[in-house]
This record gives sequence, structure tokens and C-alpha cells, in this order.
Amino acid sequence: MQKKMTTKTTIAVINQKGGVGKTTTVINLASALSILGQNNLIIDLDPQGNASTGLGKSNNDNDQNIYNLLIKKKKLSEVIQKTDVKNLDLISSTVNLSGLEVETANDSDRAFFLKYILKNEKEQILSKYDNIFIDCPPSLSLLTIMALVASDELLVPLQTEFFALEGITQLVKTIDRIKVNLNPKLNVRGILLTMFDKRNKLSTQVDKEARNYFKEKVYKTVIPRNVRLSEAPSHGLPCVVYDKSCLGSKSYFKLASEFKEKKSIKVESAA
Repeated sequence: MQKKMTTKTTIAVINQKGGVGKTTTVINLASALSILGQNNLIIDLDPQGNASTGLGKSNNDNDQNIYNLLIKKKKLSEVIQKTDVKNLDLISSTVNLSGLEVETANDSDRAFFLKYILKNEKEQILSKYDNIFIDCPPSLSLLTIMALVASDELLVPLQTEFFALEGITQLVKTIDRIKVNLNPKLNVRGILLTMFDKRNKLSTQVDKEARNYFKEKVYKTVIPRNVRLSEAPSHGLPCVVYDKSCLGSKSYFKLASEFKEKKSIKVESAA
């Protein structure tokens, strides 16, 4: 079992609330792990395509993207792109993804599209990757359900701000429903506290409450508010490449080391 946790693991990075550092975490954690020697693949399943542009790739490509893979217009081998980060590949997004829910409305199997694709290739094209990260949309849409069904584990960024814990409690209830109905093997890899400001009492309070509630699920590493983390995407680079010595990058390298060590743990019911 432990071997499975460290090889060819599919991890959905998810939070139904926007602006929590989800995409920032996907591109910087995957990049840090790649720099440290692992092979990683990012699947940008958000129609906004921020993970794609944050890695210097277009989110307007009408050919080489996740949408064309899901509608079976392209094969997996045709949509995987290399990034400027060694050992890190990408399947980019496109705005066309936003119409997938309507287009597949009559297909009762649609929640399993991505799972079938990844399962069929896990021992072939995908066998080279240590981790497959899925960047989910900031909503509980069909695309998010697809990611939850296709994933082995979840990583949940949690901003240290007001109402944060209330939102994540709702997410845990959704995960419970997915486990019962669609993916009984789904586990939480970890909860990551983001946008932490040690000068702000609220950040410290949310940190304490999250650790009391979720206990060992919460990573020891916290991601601080950091200007360089915000600047890097406009340059088409992960922050761990753009400025590897800044506080934000150091935190993601620390997280990468902790991520490699942390075992998958079962999420407890929030009911």
C-alpha cells in the first residue's frame, strides 16, 4: 500500500472557494517536486486556464488541450506538453471546457471520462510520473466531480481568513458523498494553510482552529502572503523558478519535502 502512495498517484488540488492559492499551489508544488528529481504531470481542468498560463503555455490552444482529450478528439499522447521546468509536463486548459457540462448532459457516464483515460494509460504513458496533479475549478461543477472521481488523493488549500473553516466543512461533506457514490478509495493527502500573515491575529487563530479540527491532516508547512508568488504567473513561470530564494518559494520547497513524506490519510465524516 505504501508504495502506491509514492508512485503514479493522482492528486486533485481542490477548494470550491476561489482565491485560496489553489493554482499557485499546483504549479509551485509540482515544480518544486520536479526540481527535487520527481517526474510530475499537471492537468489543468479549470476553464480559466491559470495553471497553463502560469507555466508559460497558452490556454487558447484549440488543439492540444484537456477538452479535446475528454471529447476523444485527441489521444493522451497528443496533448501532453513539456514545460520549461525539467521533469514537469502539462495538459493545458481551454475556455471550451466551460461548455462540457452542457455538451455531455445526456451521457450518464460523464463523471468517469477522466478516470477511464487515466486508468487506461497509468501503466503506459503515465507510468513515468510520480504524481499527477489536477487543478480543479473553484466550484463544485462537473469538472470538479470528474477530478474527484479520477483521483486517489486530495490536497486542499485553506486560506487563513474569515469563513475559511466553514467552507472546508462543506467540502468535506461533498467528499463524503463522492466516496459513497463514485470513488470509495478517495483519501485526503493533506490540508495546506495559505496566505498566512503572522502579523494578523486572525491567521494565527485559523491556523490553531484548523489544526484542532483536522489534526494531522494539516501540513506543518504554511504558505505566507508573498508578493513574488503573485508576480511570478505574469512572467509565465512558477515562483520556485522565478525567484527561488523568496519566502514563498522556500515555503513550497519545504512543502515538497513534507509532501513526499506524508502518507495519505482517510478523511473523516463532517456529518
